[in-house]
Amino acid sequence: MAATSKNPIKSRAAGGGSRDAAVEAVFKAYPPAKAKLLALRRLIFDTAKATRGVGRIEEALKWGQPSYLTTETKSGSTVRIDHVAGKQYALYFHCQTDLVATFRELYADKWSYGGNRCILLSTDDKFDEAALRHCIALALTYHLNKRNARAVASRSGRSSA
Repeated sequence: MAATSKNPIKSRAAGGGSRDAAVEAVFKAYPPAKAKLLALRRLIFDTAKATRGVGRIEEALKWGQPSYLTTETKSGSTVRIDHVAGKQYALYFHCQTDLVATFRELYADKWSYGGNRCILLSTDDKFDEAALRHCIALALTYHLNKRNARAVASRSGRSSA
């Protein structure tokens, strides 16, 4: 008898290779946003590969959404993508981080935002790849950046004592 887990829909670690059948099924079911969501998926993998400290990321379903986790290095916060409604789709970030607030400061007029959870995009618009790559890199290095900031603060605190 197989053991069950809280998150039975979890794919293999992915570096852009094969996807889990459940993740594949979610992408196949997407409406007009499918091409845009696949482009975001590729951008997430490319950004992870190009960003120092991230390592391989894992693709899994969380809350029914394709999710990208830094399980190898624990460098970042999970990034999720999903179709929202009609011609909208989104990149979701952990709501208890300051990531979306940071994106709002950096890119106030670029996108719409869903509270402190997501960047909202339209399938009618071409997405700004450089800006989204920056936001994704910030999410994938969120914990790494926090650890580095604490280490710097700790060192500067000792030197002034």
